Amino acid sequence: CETCSKEEAKYRCPRCMKYSCSLLCVKKHKLALSCNGVRDKTAFISVNEFTDLNLLSDYRFLEDVGRTADAAARHCIVHSPATKRLLYCLRNKARGCNIELKTLPVGFTKRRENSTIFNSMENKFYWHLKLIFPHCHAEYTLKGVPDDKTLADILKPYIDPVESDPVVCQRLKIYTSSPQSDVRILMKIENRSRNSVRYNELDASRSLLDNLKGKVIIEYPTLFVVLKTLKNDMVVLGQDGSEPAENSDSESSSLSSAEEGEIRDSS
Repeated sequence: CETCSKEEAKYRCPRCMKYSCSLLCVKKHKLALSCNGVRDKTAFISVNEFTDLNLLSDYRFLEDVGRTADAAARHCIVHSPATKRLLYCLRNKARGCNIELKTLPVGFTKRRENSTIFNSMENKFYWHLKLIFPHCHAEYTLKGVPDDKTLADILKPYIDPVESDPVVCQRLKIYTSSPQSDVRILMKIENRSRNSVRYNELDASRSLLDNLKGKVIIEYPTLFVVLKTLKNDMVVLGQDGSEPAENSDSESSSLSSAEEGEIRDSS
């Protein structure tokens, strides 16, 4: 057993392939690794290991995608005037804040998850926000985050050694034990080709709205919190030596990579 290291393993997780000896250890490993126990149908398999079962699995996966897309296209909400007005208003308000907000069709995971609203009385966005901590393989979803809240205040309940929740603090120990000056907040640039992924570095001292200005957002912002002292594969625009911080590619937007990932997720 890879959890308790005491008993003989009886089970193997379809998702992360960890061995467990009991239901208690299965639950512990899911909690520790944020594992849902569901097999990843899109996991990479080399040609040498590819079998007829993998081919059948891929075929069924594509069939499921087709059914999901067809069901989403027939959904009554797609043709609802109220829904269209709401999304148009949301995109229009974002455009007024110099934010290019793009929405996905009904049936996509990010479309279903998104809880972003615009409060006309306060003239303020309340964003659906996702925080990802790659070094700890952890992610958290926040709802109703006001656009005038600074990124530093947003992160305090997670990486502040004093104000963070004890359980979260323990899980993100590598972040809470590091100086705040080592923390970097990155956001993926959505409108680039898949073989040229780049990230924008955000300013923790500024508000969420200020950081989102001039950016392309697909449904809601996803922020990656990384540490300068630890190696990561995220290339920040303007810091890779091959292109300036402001690139003309940002004007030509494409949803191909996001759509592909969401189609996979929606199944």
